[in-house]
Amino acid sequence: MKTIAIWGLVSIAACLLAWPISTWKNRDHSTWMAWCFILPPALVLLLILPRRRGAPPRRRTLDEIDRIEDHA
Repeated sequence: MKTIAIWGLVSIAACLLAWPISTWKNRDHSTWMAWCFILPPALVLLLILPRRRGAPPRRRTLDEIDRIEDHA
């Protein structure tokens, strides 16, 4: 039981650390937070990845997604 509790705390800590790091590296913070919560060692991968240049990634709005699905 202690191992599960430790894994849970590490997952939460990795998730919270992934938010500022992914924002600083110009990557999608919600994706990296989710992956680091599920698999905490993913935080190491995020640290290794280079910083993206250009505009930050933008998520499509629900209206844009609906328009794309309507035309498909």
